[in-house]
Amino acid sequence: MHKLYSFIGSIFLIILLLIGLNFYMNQQIEGKGASDKLVIYNWGDYIDPELLTKFTKETGIQVQYETFDSNEAMYTKIKQGGTTYDIAVPSDYMISKMKAEHLLVKLDKSKIKGLTNLDQQFLGKSFDKDNTYSIPYFWGTVGIVYNSKMLTKVPQHWNDLWNKAYTNKIMLVDGAREVLGFSLNSLTYSLNTKNRAELERAERKLNQLTPNIKAIVGDEMKGYLIRGDAALGVTFSGEAREMLDTNKDLRYLVPGEGSNLWFDNLVIPKTVKHKKSAYTFINFMLKPENAAQNAEYIGYATPNAKAKDLLPADIKNNKSFYPSKETIGHLEVYDNLGKKWLGIYNDLYLQFKMYRK
Repeated sequence: MHKLYSFIGSIFLIILLLIGLNFYMNQQIEGKGASDKLVIYNWGDYIDPELLTKFTKETGIQVQYETFDSNEAMYTKIKQGGTTYDIAVPSDYMISKMKAEHLLVKLDKSKIKGLTNLDQQFLGKSFDKDNTYSIPYFWGTVGIVYNSKMLTKVPQHWNDLWNKAYTNKIMLVDGAREVLGFSLNSLTYSLNTKNRAELERAERKLNQLTPNIKAIVGDEMKGYLIRGDAALGVTFSGEAREMLDTNKDLRYLVPGEGSNLWFDNLVIPKTVKHKKSAYTFINFMLKPENAAQNAEYIGYATPNAKAKDLLPADIKNNKSFYPSKETIGHLEVYDNLGKKWLGIYNDLYLQFKMYRK
């Protein structure tokens, strides 16, 4: 009987050891996964590659970097599941949508270092009032880039675009919110209006702009403006900055009637598998020296006030790309319009594009 008890005790001890070993191995695997890998889902060419190398060198975390070309493509892939993205970079209105559909993880602020580096005017925006889900990554405006040598009359307002002097000279970025937006601004309407009559009036006014429009394009606009094949373009400030760096005759302005103030943001999607690595990356990007390096490489405005201080004077003092608080106060962030109204905006924009043909 003593031998039987001894045998049973030995079996029990072995089982306990196996359970303990299995638990230990799982912890090691989870720990390794949480600290040694990071999967980023970002816009194309939207981070300095040297920073990714630096991040891996400093932390030992290997980065898998994947890209998308629209907020909608990013949203669809995350919503469908089957992915393991740890960091994503949606724009303002898309955060509202993803938040409502429970696709984002609430941020644990106790794990984030460097929030005080951010300019307070870029926090607490309507799409995430307490920054519960997002950290601003880049920001900018929609405005007019123009060739100072090709124009005798320089535009100052959105309404100036309808001047006959600009016949067949204007390039438009291909986006419903942006194109309908500047027409709405020219009529002193909100970029987020849900008034059908205001939207239809904006669309009719766009039809009147048709003789002045050379083309509606995407990334190709940069080539047109840089080569001098077009005199004006309505585009994003970051795109304009790249053009201005190449062609010194180009200028950029935000019309006085108002415009769009946009934000791209770091979030942790529900698909996260390496949460510890995600927080490590957020902290890394909040460091002033890293945020400044990224801003100088990409050409977009940084929301990191301490990083801005590190930028060359000709960049940080350029009011076209770092406008005053007063100017920013006249700008609007895009709201998530919801499926119904977004469909109306898209339909009116499509009608305008068909009218041009």
